[in-house]
Amino acid sequence: MPLKSILLKYWGYSHFRPLQEDIIQSVLDGKDTLALLPTGGGKSLCFQVPAMAKPGICIVISPLIALMKDQVENLNKRGINAKAIYSGMHQNEIEINLNNAVYGDIKLLYVSPERLQTDSFREHVKKMKVNLIAVDEAHCVSQWGYDFRPPYLKIAELKDLLKGVPLLALTATATPEVVEDIQNKLEFKQKNVFQKSFERKNLTYFVIKSDDKLARLLRLINKVKGTGIVYVRSRRKTIEIANYLNQNGIKSGYYHAGLEANIRNEQQKYWMNDRNRVIVATNAFGMGIDKPNVRFVVHLDIPDTLEAYFQEAGRAGRDEQEAISVILFDNADVLALDQNFQNAYPEKEFIRSVYQALGNYFQIAEGSGKDQSFYFDLRDFCDQYRFNIITAYNALKFLEKEGYIFLNEDLKHASKIHFTISKEDLYRFQIENPSTDNFIKIILRSYGGVFADFVPISELEIAKRSNSEIDKVEKMLQLLTKMQVMNYIPQKDKPFITYVIERIAAKDIFLSKETYEFRKNNASKRIEAVKEYIESTSKCHSQFLLSYFGETKSMRCGKCDICLERNKMELNEYEFNLILEQIKPLLRKKAFTVRNLLLETDADEDKLLKVLQWLLDNDKIKKIGETQYAWN
Repeated sequence: MPLKSILLKYWGYSHFRPLQEDIIQSVLDGKDTLALLPTGGGKSLCFQVPAMAKPGICIVISPLIALMKDQVENLNKRGINAKAIYSGMHQNEIEINLNNAVYGDIKLLYVSPERLQTDSFREHVKKMKVNLIAVDEAHCVSQWGYDFRPPYLKIAELKDLLKGVPLLALTATATPEVVEDIQNKLEFKQKNVFQKSFERKNLTYFVIKSDDKLARLLRLINKVKGTGIVYVRSRRKTIEIANYLNQNGIKSGYYHAGLEANIRNEQQKYWMNDRNRVIVATNAFGMGIDKPNVRFVVHLDIPDTLEAYFQEAGRAGRDEQEAISVILFDNADVLALDQNFQNAYPEKEFIRSVYQALGNYFQIAEGSGKDQSFYFDLRDFCDQYRFNIITAYNALKFLEKEGYIFLNEDLKHASKIHFTISKEDLYRFQIENPSTDNFIKIILRSYGGVFADFVPISELEIAKRSNSEIDKVEKMLQLLTKMQVMNYIPQKDKPFITYVIERIAAKDIFLSKETYEFRKNNASKRIEAVKEYIESTSKCHSQFLLSYFGETKSMRCGKCDICLERNKMELNEYEFNLILEQIKPLLRKKAFTVRNLLLETDADEDKLLKVLQWLLDNDKIKKIGETQYAWN
């Protein structure tokens, strides 16, 4: 089937976005390909369409469980058979999905990078007819990337098992250094990059320093029409800011990873349907969200990296209409940025002590615990062992990145069941255990496919249909599991930890240079880049961001706060740069008077004075005495 026919049949689009078709054709030609498309640029279609165009299955590697689940759900709604495998799933559920990938008609199988190293996966993948390997969030493979994850370094080994299968790496943000490193780490046969410019002509960036950020936020929202997102760092602040906006007549909701699934879904739906004008959220909000008419994104806390900021800012104006992205900050925010950096990199011995305490907390003996999952209450854990909650959390994240544990904070797991015996054996069981007969019949009438796979269920729905109570339904499901008739996975309402490998002695915990030292040094550089961005008074914000991502020849946007100040000079960019290029090397050597500068250059006096004044106002030059100027 032609590519555009696939696009129309399954997604309802008649045309591809820029570069999508070129990227798809590249992988169909069997080439390893790196695709750099900004947030909202349609990355997922670049592997989903070729997966449908060729016989076999596409393996999608992604570190984000929430995004995996969203994409699987959306694909299934479109009639495309997709499954996901991630830590925390029941072993039988994993086995069923792997067998269906080998013998069934699954077209896309989503897996976490950690899964690639398991013996079971490697044995099954050898039997699969794989048509494409897709690596989402590919910046995670690079030690220079802002979210480096060591398990990503093992992806190239998958290519050895699947000789000749093309690999498509995708990311929304990568510096030139990271672009080069991704291709090396994934062992591209030859360099092959498709990159759409990161420039968003309809999106204007502002950086505003204010002593009263809330009042400034209110004025901004009242001035700009349409819906928006306000990003904050803490869960508590999402509620506080949303309440403040509601009290001032702006209908707002809030969103963070700690909310119960039904509340998060409700808050997201209200905002998506414009019932709430603003959603105040942590960075947990945004994955898989595609609301085209977002007119503003405001950061009330300074982002940790320009990569993260660029992605979050990019959620505004996806309909190509004018939109703004604003950072509101004060002096305390800059200090908090440095403090957050310190908290994010606890000492190695502290990380080992957290690992030791974790094993004691779950009462796991050394040499055991592999693939076991445990409900985890971080606050209770920290209270019990007297850890600072932020540094303990970051220690756990390092243990996760090094492949010792998996911390699942996603709360959107519905309860699931799967009958482990055949229909005939179940029928005999019902005859032998008549007290279970009516209950089992209700389940069979309510849910299909329960013999072939794990199926999501609602205990409340079963309770209504059986005229019973929820706790009695749960007890019956647990009883049937105990009697080895089914597997019942209750809904998870709090985070859980899975041991990826057996518990080892804390002294043997190894933190690689890639995970710790390199990561800490790179994070420090990124913090400095963020500071430079918010403190810059001379370079157009759009130019600054584009330059950070390697686009060094972009033009001023003419609309950001820096450009608006520049525009007051009544000089166009060409005139300004012409004078600057002439006087900059001179002022760097020694101090000059205006008269001497006019003699050394061909600049118009009035225009020269405007450029000098602008450079003076923006601390690029200094005045020596009453008449001389020199470069700072």
